[in-house]
Amino acid sequence: MGLETVAGGERRWWWNRNVIMVLWIMLSIGFCIGLHCHMGTESMRKAEETLTSMCEERARMLQEQFAVSVNHVHALAILVSTFHYQKDPPALDQETFAKYTARTAFERPLLNGVAYAQRVVHAERDLFENRQGWIIKTMKREPSPMQDEYAPVIYSQATVSYIEALDMMSGEEDRENILRARSTGKAVLTRPFRLLESNHLGVVLTFPVYLSGLPADATAEERVKAIAGYLGGAFDVESLVENLLRQLAGNHEIVVNVYDVTNSSEPLVMYGAHPPDGHMSPSHVSMLDFGDPFRKHQMKCRYRKKPPISLSSITTPSGIFVICTLVGYIGYAAWSHYDNVKEDFRKMEELKKQAEAADVAKSQFLATVSHEIRTPMNGVLGMLDMLLDTDLNLTQKDYTQTAQVCGRALISLINEVLDRAKIEAGKLEIESVPFDLRSILDDVISLFSAKSREKGIELAVYVSDRVPSILVGDPGRFRQIITNLVGNSVKFTERGHVFVQVHLAEHVKMVMDAKTETGLNGHVNEVNITSTTTVFNTLSGLEVADSRNTWESFNLLLSDGASLSCTFGNGSVAESIPDKVTLLVSVEDTGIGIPVHAQDRVFTPFMQADSSTSRNYGGTGIGLSISKCLVELMGGKMNFISRPHVGSTFSFTAVLHRCGKSNGADTKRSLSEVLPTCFRGTRAALVDRRPVRASVTKYHLRRLGIITEDVCTINEALRALSGQNGYTKSSHPGKPSMLLIEKDSWDSKAEFLIQNQLLKWKETGHVHDIPKVVLLLTTESDKTRARCHVDTVIVKPLRTSTIATCFQQMLGMGRCQSKDSLAGSNFLHSLLNGKNILVVDDNKVNLRVAGAALKKYGAKVECVESGKCAISLLQPPHKFDACFMDVQMPEMDGFQATQKIREMESKASEEAPLEEGSTKAKWRIPILAMTADVIQATYEECLKCGMDGYVSKPFEEAQLYQAVAKFVVSSPIPGS
Repeated sequence: MGLETVAGGERRWWWNRNVIMVLWIMLSIGFCIGLHCHMGTESMRKAEETLTSMCEERARMLQEQFAVSVNHVHALAILVSTFHYQKDPPALDQETFAKYTARTAFERPLLNGVAYAQRVVHAERDLFENRQGWIIKTMKREPSPMQDEYAPVIYSQATVSYIEALDMMSGEEDRENILRARSTGKAVLTRPFRLLESNHLGVVLTFPVYLSGLPADATAEERVKAIAGYLGGAFDVESLVENLLRQLAGNHEIVVNVYDVTNSSEPLVMYGAHPPDGHMSPSHVSMLDFGDPFRKHQMKCRYRKKPPISLSSITTPSGIFVICTLVGYIGYAAWSHYDNVKEDFRKMEELKKQAEAADVAKSQFLATVSHEIRTPMNGVLGMLDMLLDTDLNLTQKDYTQTAQVCGRALISLINEVLDRAKIEAGKLEIESVPFDLRSILDDVISLFSAKSREKGIELAVYVSDRVPSILVGDPGRFRQIITNLVGNSVKFTERGHVFVQVHLAEHVKMVMDAKTETGLNGHVNEVNITSTTTVFNTLSGLEVADSRNTWESFNLLLSDGASLSCTFGNGSVAESIPDKVTLLVSVEDTGIGIPVHAQDRVFTPFMQADSSTSRNYGGTGIGLSISKCLVELMGGKMNFISRPHVGSTFSFTAVLHRCGKSNGADTKRSLSEVLPTCFRGTRAALVDRRPVRASVTKYHLRRLGIITEDVCTINEALRALSGQNGYTKSSHPGKPSMLLIEKDSWDSKAEFLIQNQLLKWKETGHVHDIPKVVLLLTTESDKTRARCHVDTVIVKPLRTSTIATCFQQMLGMGRCQSKDSLAGSNFLHSLLNGKNILVVDDNKVNLRVAGAALKKYGAKVECVESGKCAISLLQPPHKFDACFMDVQMPEMDGFQATQKIREMESKASEEAPLEEGSTKAKWRIPILAMTADVIQATYEECLKCGMDGYVSKPFEEAQLYQAVAKFVVSSPIPGS
């Protein structure tokens, strides 16, 4: 039944989509039909507007040309008035008028001819006829009958000379026009009629001629009295309109008719023919004003053919219909796709919930595993540390240290797995605290010293003088990256060297650019070629993967670094130092290299070059992946260059910050490894034929303040110690000279030369000038090469503090400690001395470890095993200065206990009387979480419940001290 309902629902939706599609098509058709009608209507409207514009233009031009002709007739009327009536005798006669009108006929192209009729009253008829020599005749050319007045034509243009002597008053319409013209003073028109010669339709224009002295506002009676005659002209309307239409474009598209509509019921055609009945073409009527207020005229225009339907009114709706159909199809397909996507989304939501549940389970599993493994390991490592502080024989100490190394290796593996999990979850954060970069590198080198001595490889570190002493960043993560890279290099290198370099990235770029411009290249790295091997100018003399790491490049970095340190020494550019520091760190080795086919998966987690790598060298293949992620979190990039059977060079950049000037001195004193100052100014000679290795040795000696000159042979060193070659041997009291010799330069011949030189000094009485001879070795087995002339032996890798200790023993100085050294050793003791610290943990072993670590530095420690006991002891007021609280405990965990403690402190602060200078935060003890769970969620929960810090298990003493230093104020030590 359920399946049928679902199937029916699917069919119903499918049916609805079809109905909507059909409705859409129908609406599209209706819309397109409406659009077609609208566009057709718009097309007709535009055609009508075009017809209106064309008709109005023709009417305007017809009126303008007619007005020009009327003005010329008016001008002739003024001419007649001036020369006929205002001259005595008249200066105008028929011959003169005919010649003038003939010569000026071009100004009146629309007039067939002009004539002037004089007003003659009946009393003056006989005199007038006698003077003219003819009698007045009617239009029918008969003698005019007697009447009140006459209007015989006395002047005429040659084209109309046949109307001479005819009385214009004899025609009914002419008489009417003459009477209207003289009473209004304006030109008047007759109704259309056929002209005599052309047989065209035309009109007669009559213009009154007055005697002089008529005012402009004269009345009709005054005008009648002042009338002198009438000037008339015959207009050929058909010719006028034909000439006009011939000048304009589009004449073949429209038909023009001109009508006299004085009598609207019976309009008179002046031009054109009547349209046939039933003609539906659009038309337009424009009124014409020819200056006669009595007569009304109009122009009617129409298309010869009905305007066709525009092509766009067909193509546009058709195109829109196609588009609507496509849109409907797209919508239909999108609807179907939406249903599919919706179903997929529902499935993805289910999978997401499963994945989130799996992620939560994974986090809980990691937390549980971390806690369950770290808790016993904390006890194991803590007890081993305590055991090492007791009196043990060599065998016992060796066993204890071996167990401690194995435990730390297990913790390191756990840390790597947890780091990878935190990176995948995006919850790994980078700290920003001050740290000493050189001390960290020395510690990492020391960590692998035993392995490098066992293999007999050179392990060295060099930090440019440009790199600040104290930087702000994440020292733990930086140490983790270096440890991983150096550990891999030592693991896969059986001969040659492992070389760690640290420079400023911008400085390296500048030097490399300068090197490119000067034409240096990697081929100068080769310094000597024998019959069997090629010696390269590197740390160990073997070829390296990155050909750019030549002695020339390294020497340029050294020289620029020295010039910069001098510049910083006089303070000329201190103000321009940027806050950010971008370091370029490279780890170079001459190991087995990485096969070409495996180089693209170097940074893939849990992947190694091949199966034999894990079998022969061990490891999980996760370290490089974590290191690359950490470098990217520090704002840098990691890359590598590797050549099989030559070696690899891993390099990365990291963006750190300079330490502020305000706390720089104190921070440096507390974080840096304290070096003795008693060797400052001491001079030494170094015999080393390899300049890169010599530079590394000088770097460590320079940190002790020792001025070193490096030479290639024993002879050069002896000459230098004797004051030759411009070298002035130091003779400062308490600062003896030393001769450091690399093992490569130590042989029987060198021993013989040194023995002879010592004998000479003794014979000449310069016993106090005899230098101390120091032999630098790579392996412990090379100590047998030392003879009686060697004062001390230093086995590499070199560490500045180790060199200082050897020199102190060799010179019999004891431990030369400066004030800084003394302050550094007492710093942590001053923090914890006499402080009352409460440690809360349900594990008795962890209580013993934490208590012993804190008591070692003078703290008064009290331990309890539950959160309830901690609450009872921390009830204000109490005596404790800090509290270490385990997170996972039975009955009441650390989070709940902390919340209760904060509630008690808040209540006590509110109830306590306010004193001057007191605040409500009077009762707030620093509470530090102490747990084996190191995932980010636990850390966030610690801060949320009111804890002040976090210490992970297994913890070291230094970790405890660092956590306490943030909240506990140091106190003076008695007797210090």
